[in-house]
Amino acid sequence: MKRDRLVTGLDLGSTRTCAIIGEATGDVRVPGIRVLGVGIARNQGVRRGMVRDVEETVRAIGLAVKDAERMAGVQAGPMTIGLAGEHVQTRRESGLASVTGQEISRADVARVDEVAKAVTLGPDRELLHHIPQEYKVDGQGGIADPTGMTGLRLEVDMYLVSVQATAAQNLRRAVERAGYRAHEQVLEPLAASLAVLTAEERELGCCLLDLGGWSTTMAVFHDGKIRHFASVKFAGHHVTSDLVQGLAVSQADAERLKERSGVAFPPLVDPDQSVDLPSAPGHGARSVKQELLAHIIHQRLDEILGLVQQELERAGWAQKLPAGVILTGGGAHLTGMVELTRDVLALPVRPGLPERGITGLVDSVHAPRYAVPVGLALWAARQRLHGVSSGASVDRLLGPVRRWLQDFF
Repeated sequence: MKRDRLVTGLDLGSTRTCAIIGEATGDVRVPGIRVLGVGIARNQGVRRGMVRDVEETVRAIGLAVKDAERMAGVQAGPMTIGLAGEHVQTRRESGLASVTGQEISRADVARVDEVAKAVTLGPDRELLHHIPQEYKVDGQGGIADPTGMTGLRLEVDMYLVSVQATAAQNLRRAVERAGYRAHEQVLEPLAASLAVLTAEERELGCCLLDLGGWSTTMAVFHDGKIRHFASVKFAGHHVTSDLVQGLAVSQADAERLKERSGVAFPPLVDPDQSVDLPSAPGHGARSVKQELLAHIIHQRLDEILGLVQQELERAGWAQKLPAGVILTGGGAHLTGMVELTRDVLALPVRPGLPERGITGLVDSVHAPRYAVPVGLALWAARQRLHGVSSGASVDRLLGPVRRWLQDFF
């Protein structure tokens, strides 16, 4: 094991924190990880991507990372942390610059990128990513990489992703208070895309839909790039709360009922099947038809997917996703979720299993809820492999690779 290739991905979700320690494999064009350790801890300190309880978040980070370290047999290094939630904002900006030489150089590209980035994001905003959508040379568009082309005027259409600065700072501080170092923060769908999307899906057009505990996030990919991001404020927690109200059970019991007996698509339910309910003060032994349980779950999830459909229509992507929808997050594990999503959105749907570029303890992360933490480890591996490869003696050879990295993200 090469210690300079160790990476750690940390997913601070609204219901659980997950840490993955791995070893970077492959090369900068095709990064991979060998999964060495996985740790999970329940976390009630984060809501919709923002720290609400520092001590609870620090505790969850410590438990998850220590479990991963014990499994891996190594200490976790600097961490790549996921960010998502309603505080994330995106916008499109353009940049324009004149070409300084006979052909467009990397310096020209960097200069026009800086022009597009030089905007006022607003108070308490922090730029997370800047992603070129396309370049234009003397008005000719649709160019992914203008380096080496001839022209006088260079333009860029840039996709800027910003986050609430205090939200990002509080996540970093929680990691530091747990005794670790935060290395980089990454928009969660960008990271998850490395683990679950194929190159064909990114090119044709697809929606990566993460069904979390307190929010549902969606990201559209087309022509190899992220094109749209949005967050819906309803998610798995609201399904659980509906079960609490509808079945008169506790929050913990409702969560267990949802996970063990819940069905998102009522046609899959046997009408003769019953589900035993936990005993509660004032109630004896009781049971309900599984159809009722499925009906309560279906009503809320149908509403959430309806909001996703509205967002796709508003953003102009509803009819432009031939590769369909890829489901990630804890909600993707619910029986019938694929069928319900297919029914509501009228698109091909599959679960997002993290299996691209992964070796080692593959079985430990082979589920949609691990898409983000595995993707964060893959992101860290990509950065680590780039750093290992970028010595001065080979710098001349890495120009195309760097341009590929910029093009994808």
